[in-house]
Amino acid sequence: MTHMRRTTTAILGALTLLLALPSLAPATLTEVGIIGETTPPTTPSCPTSPCLAVSRTTGFQVKVGSTHNPLAAPRSGTLVAWTIVLGKPNATQIKFFNANEGGSSEAGVAILRPQKKPNLTYKLIAQSPLVKLEPYFGKTAQFPLAATLQVKKGDVIALTVPSWAPALALGFTNATSWRASRPKSQCTSTSAQTTHTLLGTAVQYYCLYLTARLTYSATVISTP
Repeated sequence: MTHMRRTTTAILGALTLLLALPSLAPATLTEVGIIGETTPPTTPSCPTSPCLAVSRTTGFQVKVGSTHNPLAAPRSGTLVAWTIVLGKPNATQIKFFNANEGGSSEAGVAILRPQKKPNLTYKLIAQSPLVKLEPYFGKTAQFPLAATLQVKKGDVIALTVPSWAPALALGFTNATSWRASRPKSQCTSTSAQTTHTLLGTAVQYYCLYLTARLTYSATVISTP
């Protein structure tokens, strides 16, 4: 609860600052990629079987039912916090992932800017620090950013996972899908590190995964 109170204070403080500036239009607080009610429910798979996790990649949701590009910023503004809904893997599952997916669970967010060519290419504009996730397993955790990130309209807010994160909801139809920064030859493998972390570089997000949803969102303060 203390963590959530600090988060709320940080977000409200940033919003108050923007509202106080006379040269700016009224600010809008938007939750990008909000995890709402869906059928089936958007619940991370772990600890049930199969217990699947996002691992060694940077990814973002491209479609949830009839909603396209839910992680694209609707306006230019400032990313002030991000939220992740985590499954609660059991001790055996945690031991397996730690041993096979690069160590303890952690994640952060990244700002990606779509490029015209080649197709499905995104440039890394900014990224947040990584956060250790195990203390928050089984919970919805929100993390304020000490250094906020600027976003432009159309920028995509992605989830970067250098190891693994139990933040994958399963069982949707083919109308729900997400993309990852893996090359074409590695869409079915998690053995290689494919996170997009070098600022200013452009990577093709070729791999598309159907019937699953990444369980995270981001809080953006924007002005019209």
